[in-house]
Amino acid sequence: MARTAGHAESAGPREEAAKLRRGFGWLAVLGVILVLAGLVGLVYTGVATLTSMLLFGWLLLIGGVIGLLHAVQARHTNFFWLGVVVAALNMAAGVVILKTPEAAAEALTMFAALLFLTGGVFRLVGSLVVRGPQFGWTLVQGAFGLLLGILVLATWPSSSQYVIGTFFSLSLLFDGLGLIATGYGGRRIVGMVSDRLTGEGTAGTGRTEGDGGAVKPVPPE
Repeated sequence: MARTAGHAESAGPREEAAKLRRGFGWLAVLGVILVLAGLVGLVYTGVATLTSMLLFGWLLLIGGVIGLLHAVQARHTNFFWLGVVVAALNMAAGVVILKTPEAAAEALTMFAALLFLTGGVFRLVGSLVVRGPQFGWTLVQGAFGLLLGILVLATWPSSSQYVIGTFFSLSLLFDGLGLIATGYGGRRIVGMVSDRLTGEGTAGTGRTEGDGGAVKPVPPE
């Protein structure tokens, strides 16, 4: 009886550990898929740019439709017209991007270059004025952002054919590597915990079988 109870108690954590290991395994598989997609995107940056623009357009369009439905449901509140305006803008932007993805890529590339320029200038000026403990690192970040913005603007609009796709592919690549590391590390940790629980359960079962669950009488002196 004690052996059956011990086996049932050890089977529960073992099943949970197996489920966790499968979950982390699927996480690692998803990471591998993202890494492969990122590598393919880095090779075919033009296709990655067009794909990212189409995805962005569909996300805006679907988000606008969902926002419009929420606004209709909340039509008796004070935020009804604001929700309608925001949803209409999202839907209009999504339609424009889906109809002219190349022009949208050019506009987003220009916007990204201006962000790099302004961010680089602010980091450079801030690091020179403040001179904090991270002075060198902030200075390098500012110089890199400024240089990247200048390079993108110098080759615009031809740079729009690969800039967005490169950033999108790099994001997929690093996200995939992070998922692979999380999945592999999670499986190792779950395996170590499961082995430890199994060892403790085996040791406890051995003591139970040896004693037999019976109280031995103490011989009289």
